[in-house]
Amino acid sequence: METKETEETMKNKTGAKFLSKCSMVFAGLWIAILTILKGLGKIELAESEIIGSGVAIAAVWTPTYFSILMDKVKDMKIGG
Repeated sequence: METKETEETMKNKTGAKFLSKCSMVFAGLWIAILTILKGLGKIELAESEIIGSGVAIAAVWTPTYFSILMDKVKDMKIGG
């Protein structure tokens, strides 16, 4: 019975990890949309800005990938 209550509490709790993920998704979409608009000629764009946007999108997602990797490493150590 405790497990079900704990799971429901965790599902309803808005934590820092969830909010961080949402902000990273928003930042990635923001950068991608602005890059597409510039690429279509709606806004002037230099090649260095395109490359910079691609690097920024990757950098925004790096903490999420690193966190997932570290969780997997932790599970491997704990789980055997």
